Amino acid sequence: MLRRTLIIAALLATATGCSTLKGWFGDKASKAIEPAELTEISSAIAVDKAWSRKLGDENASLGLRQRPAIEGDRLYVSNDEGRVLAISANTGDVLWDSEVAPTRKEGSRLFFWRRKAIDGGLSGGPGVGNGLVVAGGRNGEVIALDAETGAERWRTKVTSEVIAAPLVTPERIIVRANDGRTFGLDPADGSRKWVFDRGVPALSVRGNGAPVSDGQLAYLGYDDGTVVALRIADGLVAWTQLVAESEGRNDLDRMADVDGELALGYSELYATSFAGQTMAISTQNGRPLWNRDTGGYSGLALLGDRVVLSDPSGTVWALDRTSGSALWRQEALARRWLTTPAIHGNYVVVGDVEGYLHWLRADDGVIVGRDRASRAPIRGTPQVTPTGTLVVLDSEGRLSAYPSPAQ
Repeated sequence: MLRRTLIIAALLATATGCSTLKGWFGDKASKAIEPAELTEISSAIAVDKAWSRKLGDENASLGLRQRPAIEGDRLYVSNDEGRVLAISANTGDVLWDSEVAPTRKEGSRLFFWRRKAIDGGLSGGPGVGNGLVVAGGRNGEVIALDAETGAERWRTKVTSEVIAAPLVTPERIIVRANDGRTFGLDPADGSRKWVFDRGVPALSVRGNGAPVSDGQLAYLGYDDGTVVALRIADGLVAWTQLVAESEGRNDLDRMADVDGELALGYSELYATSFAGQTMAISTQNGRPLWNRDTGGYSGLALLGDRVVLSDPSGTVWALDRTSGSALWRQEALARRWLTTPAIHGNYVVVGDVEGYLHWLRADDGVIVGRDRASRAPIRGTPQVTPTGTLVVLDSEGRLSAYPSPAQ
């Protein structure tokens, strides 16, 4: 049976504002799903956009959460045109631009309806490390480029589309395919060293979280609600932990995907599930440290003594890292389809369906800053450079940068 995938962002692909939804439903129904109105912020902090650049074709139709990869003062991005670009985080200047998996069409120009579309494009954001930038494509391509020059080092292929950023480590490059298989590749030439196959449920949210690593183990969230720890060297399972039960009368009710970013602490891993569960897990043995009935489709971020996440209703939560108890919650961004939070100095930042970025005070969750980075939805998690610049990529390929706000 073919895998069926639910694109949770189906409305987002076409709706960049509330007005798009009006007329689809009755007035009451449309009001119930419209993003909450934004209210004026009193005593707002100064939020200034340093630069903004359109980098190519959009990925809106793919329903993905692509984000830039960061190493030093460089950003690396990929797009559905099959290009990988290196960008200066300081100026927004393009340092190199490599077309490695172009989208093209073939067929008769006279009989345009007979044209055959040949899919190309890079559906997974890039991973970076050890002098390599690695990106995955719609057809299972995995392409490694020289991080300094953009020259192609090697390419290989996995068994299906790659929609998560590869994890680049000195020993292996970890690549997730969308059919449930995870591959450990040799960084030198891309040769396959191991494969882990977990399979996928009949129905799942479109999206895979990127693997994270502590140097010895790679941690991955799966569509069946589990987190798996794999040994980087040989792909053997160190432990498996169920974050959320797959329960219900039908496939939709049973969706429990762990698709958002995992957050790795000193000796604990934090994961959240589409089924509404968030769990802290010991990295030593995979045992739960605590579990809370709050969670969502996006991931988590760590800040000091707290873990921060946004739930499907648009509430942003700060949970105590040691107990999971709620420290604060912010409900003013209801139905705005928030991104995974990012930590920007002393602030928590989330993007939304209308292209806004919101800065929340980390100690109490009060919204203190806002800027409209774009008219297009922001789905990918905002990223922060080592020097404190926040960068965000919207669904139409626009990259914007913000320096740290004045404290």
